[in-house]
Amino acid sequence: MNDWQYQPAQDIDLTPSERLRSYRREGGLISDSCRLLWWSGVKSSLKVWHRLSVTGREHLPESPSYVLVSNHSSHLDALTLAASLPLSVRNQLFPLAAGDAFFERPATSLFAAVMLNALPVWRTAVGRHAIKALRDRLIETPSIYLLFPEGTRSRDGTMSQFKPGIGMMLAGTNVPVLPCYLHGAHAACPPGARFPRPLPIRLTIGQPRLYSDVENRKNGWENIAQELESDVKALGGLTSDQ
Repeated sequence: MNDWQYQPAQDIDLTPSERLRSYRREGGLISDSCRLLWWSGVKSSLKVWHRLSVTGREHLPESPSYVLVSNHSSHLDALTLAASLPLSVRNQLFPLAAGDAFFERPATSLFAAVMLNALPVWRTAVGRHAIKALRDRLIETPSIYLLFPEGTRSRDGTMSQFKPGIGMMLAGTNVPVLPCYLHGAHAACPPGARFPRPLPIRLTIGQPRLYSDVENRKNGWENIAQELESDVKALGGLTSDQ
């Protein structure tokens, strides 16, 4: 039997403001309880208000780490992806959220970090050090990332090209990535809408891909992004030029 060893929290040396934004952030009893209430409510509201249906849950790995990538055209997207997962993984679930939208002000930072368990991605300056920090956490700590490789929400519902950052995060790792397609989220809550409309949303989860044999270099990153983009479009019944 191994002797118990004290391990201090990884974020113990950070100020409260820094902790909310940190990729090393750890949870606690209060935040765990808040997330249980939050995600229970989200699941129920999506089921009732949007008649959420999910196809392909059988493709989800039995345990973290893994990544879900999807098209992005609504503020409902991350909520819908998260609601497709069991409540038991809520504290290992990390939506990657735009730092300039969710982590600039104290109130929104607190909500994003405590309730959503989101990690910030700064769209105007996503450096390799930030992607490396996300990659390291994914490898070292059981984690589930919700990621939208287009980089921003579509204003008209059409998909944009996937950025190679997803490749930088996954190339040469044993972390599965599952392509997903969200049907109806844009119609239910397009950018600028004040309140979601009671329209149906359907999520399709595809089979996982693994990129352990892909070289962690520019060509590999771009190939991963292109392949995942094609997978997501195929799930949505889209052609390569849509």
